[in-house]
Amino acid sequence: MLMQFSNTPQRYGVISAGLHWLTAIVVYGMFALGLWMVTLSYYDGWYHKAPEIHKSIGVMLMMGLVIRLVWRVISPPPATLTSYSPLIRLGAALGHFALYALLLAIVISGYLISTADGKPISVFGWFDIPATLADAGAQADIAGTLHLWLAWSVVILSLLHGLMALKHHFIDKDVTLKRMLGQASSDYGVQK
Repeated sequence: MLMQFSNTPQRYGVISAGLHWLTAIVVYGMFALGLWMVTLSYYDGWYHKAPEIHKSIGVMLMMGLVIRLVWRVISPPPATLTSYSPLIRLGAALGHFALYALLLAIVISGYLISTADGKPISVFGWFDIPATLADAGAQADIAGTLHLWLAWSVVILSLLHGLMALKHHFIDKDVTLKRMLGQASSDYGVQK
């Protein structure tokens, strides 16, 4: 069975699934790039290139998050499974909200770091994102500290998110993970 573009009550569509997995790949790639960047010396050839790539991808990630949020309104996610307890439903809702909030906070703090000197962010040379606030010292320091803690928080929370999906798949033997992979069936016990 081919995967549909839109979400259905039983499964995620190709757009939601694609944006989900692409965001995960980009977030982990950006995390690794960020950790590597801070180890570079001033004389390293990547000292200036790596941050420019990081900033450009960060802007693209922000655009992707906006698209994800708009798509979530246009094509709501599948209903929760009837097998979920009220506590699991609450935990899943809070976890998803926290992931979105952390991702938005990360890209905003990254923007504040990148524009603290008053210069715009060039996105791969295609277009510029202007600086709106500029207080080079304090802004860069505060936003930099926040950015680091937010990045670690989103990585830890997303790992827990992945572990919960694996728990649902292997221990609970429900279809939580399969729905994000585009598999559906009429007997999944979806809550109306």
